[in-house]
Amino acid sequence: MAMSSASCSAITHYLPPPPPPPPSFNLNRSPLIRTASFSSLLHNSEAGPTTSATRGGALSTWRPRAPLFKLLSSGNQTAAVVSPATGSIVAPTAEVVRKFYGGINGRDLSSVVDLISDDCVYEDLIFPRPFVGRKEILDFFENFMDFVEKDLQFVIDKLSTEDSSAVGVTWHLEWKGKPFPFSRGCSYYELEVINGKRQIIYGRDSVEPAIKPGKAALVIIRGVTWLLQQFPQLADRL
Repeated sequence: MAMSSASCSAITHYLPPPPPPPPSFNLNRSPLIRTASFSSLLHNSEAGPTTSATRGGALSTWRPRAPLFKLLSSGNQTAAVVSPATGSIVAPTAEVVRKFYGGINGRDLSSVVDLISDDCVYEDLIFPRPFVGRKEILDFFENFMDFVEKDLQFVIDKLSTEDSSAVGVTWHLEWKGKPFPFSRGCSYYELEVINGKRQIIYGRDSVEPAIKPGKAALVIIRGVTWLLQQFPQLADRL
């Protein structure tokens, strides 16, 4: 239904006027606040607490402190970083793992000592228990180097590079450049920066089995699960 012009005028009379537009405000030119520009904050990475003058007195502000590590390359999450405390370059995760395999291939045990943390845990799933601590791990690889000819080499197939704290590797063994039978494997490594060095704190190796049961493995798994269902107390012995 159409409304008369008098009714519209009455309604318009009671409506509140529209709010005025907000005034323009420039932090750099305002007499109320004088503060450092954003670019100066970025360039002063060592800055701490500062003060800015205001009409009511001193206003406490805060500038960001220097980061714990500075990236040398922002295009890769595993890029080398520099520790401001020591000034030393911390190697990327992928580079540490490649050096680890290079040391094993070169039978150079001394080159991998600093790549392994003091309390590292290393699991090779063909052994009944993990190797714990740098010394125990180095003893294992020393035995490996004594028993295995240098002509048998690890060859990295693929290596993940997107994570700064963990690396996945697929590899195989070669004898004088030719693939060695039943030697394909995959490994997983976790790394941390300790005392300015990126070190391996955990590793696990899973190697291709020489005996491959195929579908029989499913039958075995089914039989074991049936036993656990019939005798739940057996689960406590797993």
